[in-house]
Amino acid sequence: MADSPKLTFQQIKAAMEAMITKATQKPDEPVAMAIVDDTGNLRAYASMDNLRLFSRRHAQRKAYTASLLATDSGANAQRLHGQGRSISELGDPQLTHGQGGLVIMKDGVLLGGIGVGGYTSGQADEDLSRIGLEAMNL
Repeated sequence: MADSPKLTFQQIKAAMEAMITKATQKPDEPVAMAIVDDTGNLRAYASMDNLRLFSRRHAQRKAYTASLLATDSGANAQRLHGQGRSISELGDPQLTHGQGGLVIMKDGVLLGGIGVGGYTSGQADEDLSRIGLEAMNL
């Protein structure tokens, strides 16, 4: 039986480097960046100086949510909202409705999640997550 694909150190390193390079272009807008594996376990994390505690935690929660639910965190929130439901109904306090967490997949296999927290808009968080995802060359 063949092993299923996993995130490699090189992929994680490339993603973090790309996000850090982009984020540090605006040092007055600090963010945190997180990458988790397919079970939601933290594989990489970076936080810029002077970032609020909530945003530091939220980056990891966004990545975790994307990985565990196998859907981008913002898309999942929209789906639940459309059903008149809340993320809290899923029973896991680490899940979040915040936009900025993206699923990491390769050939239809879930590899993990990537999340950013700290910008004033969820779309900006997601845009930085996408830069990291693209740097993985999946």
